[in-house]
Order: sequence, then C-alpha cells, then structure tokens
Amino acid sequence: MSSSGKKGGRGQGADRRLSKRVKSARGRKTSSTLWLQRQLNDPYVAEAKRLGYRSRAAFKIIELDEKFRLLKPGMQPRQRIVDLGAAPGGWTQICIERLQGKNASDENPVVGMDLQAIDPMPGAIFIQHDFMADDAPELLNQALDGPADLVLSDMSPATTGHKSTDHLRIMALSETAAQFAVEVLAPNGVFVAKVFQGGAENDLLNMLKRNFRTVRHYKPPSSRSESAETYVIAQGFKGRTKDDMDDGADEGDV
Repeated sequence: MSSSGKKGGRGQGADRRLSKRVKSARGRKTSSTLWLQRQLNDPYVAEAKRLGYRSRAAFKIIELDEKFRLLKPGMQPRQRIVDLGAAPGGWTQICIERLQGKNASDENPVVGMDLQAIDPMPGAIFIQHDFMADDAPELLNQALDGPADLVLSDMSPATTGHKSTDHLRIMALSETAAQFAVEVLAPNGVFVAKVFQGGAENDLLNMLKRNFRTVRHYKPPSSRSESAETYVIAQGFKGRTKDDMDDGADEGDV
C-alpha cells in the first residue's frame, strides 16, 4: 500500500515499531519469509479479513468498479460475468454482493475458472480447469448459457523472477482471455485484464482497440506500489460485424 494509506498522526518511527517481523525458520526460503512479513504488515490483508473477503484482491475489483462502473445492480436480466483466475474467489464475491446483496440466487451466476479448487459460493459456478486448455471456452460457455456482459481476468502465471519471461507469460494469458472475450461478449460488453508493464502489450492493445470503443489503463490504489501490475479496461464492445472490427478506439491512462 502507498504511503497515502497510512493513518495521520503516526510517524515513520512508530510505523517501524508497529510493523511485524517474521523469524526465519529452518527450511523456509527467504522469499517465503519476506512474503509472510509483507502479508502481516499489509493493511489490505487485515481489512479483507475483518470484512470477510476471501482475499485482499477484493479491493482491486471494488476500486475498478468505482472508477469504471463495471457492475450494474439494476440491469435486467442480471449481468452475466466471467471471472478468470478466480481463486480464492475475492472478485466473484464482490460481484455477487454488489449485484445481489447478501441473498444471492443462482439466476445468471458468476462463472469462475481457476487451476485451483475454490470453495463454493451462493450465486457462483466455479470450474477447476486450465483456462489455456483447448476445451476451456466450451466449459465456460456451457456454464454461462448466454452472451457475457463482463469478462474479468486477474490471472497470473507462476513467476520465475525473470521480468521479461514473467511479462511474456502474463501477456499470453491476457491475450487469450481477450480473444475469449470477443467471442462471448454481448454488444457493449466490457473486458478487464491484469497486465504487467514491460513493453509487449502492443498486440493486445491493438486488438482491443479494434473491438472496443474505449481502452484504458488503471492501477488500483490497492495494488502494491512495487508491483508491475496494471489493468486494461476495454469498454463498449462493438460486436462482431466487419465494419465495427475495422474501427479504432480511444486509448488513455486514467
């Protein structure tokens, strides 16, 4: 979290005194120790636990929704939403709460997919499967039972620590998710995907600009400042007519 998230009246010295440190344990990698220490000192982790969110990532979709009005509670029939890279369910949880409140029904459930198993949630269908597998689109379409209004992708590859390799891997996921989105979205639909800054986004952006009226980048405040992640938000899907596919779109940072 950035320094703007610190509470007033507490100096840096006090922050250092209050921060928790994790003792190194035999057999534990230094990277694991640092990750645990970061989790213990992350206010978003603490707040997610207090509010009953499944992960700190819930705050990212909250911030994206507040900025771009992705979720439309009054829409009838209810929005059809796909959540790619859904585990442990934080984004799905917020989508359901904002669309349905606390009494979720199974009408047009949010459809999530992830390699990891996800605990069941009222108002959601979770599919444990590799999105990059050839049959993934068919499985998602069967669960959707109609065109999607919003496709979300918070997928991340297993990182190697090599920035160029990690960037190429996440771009492959994002490009595949974008191609899926243009196949399943209804006209005026929206696509949101996590990308890493690194200079290989041109193919993805060009494809999105051909298919959506507006394409923007945004880094939610809850994204860790040291992270290279940002999100691309493509709004106003034009549908799959030839004339629309040939038109451009506005692009910008927010």
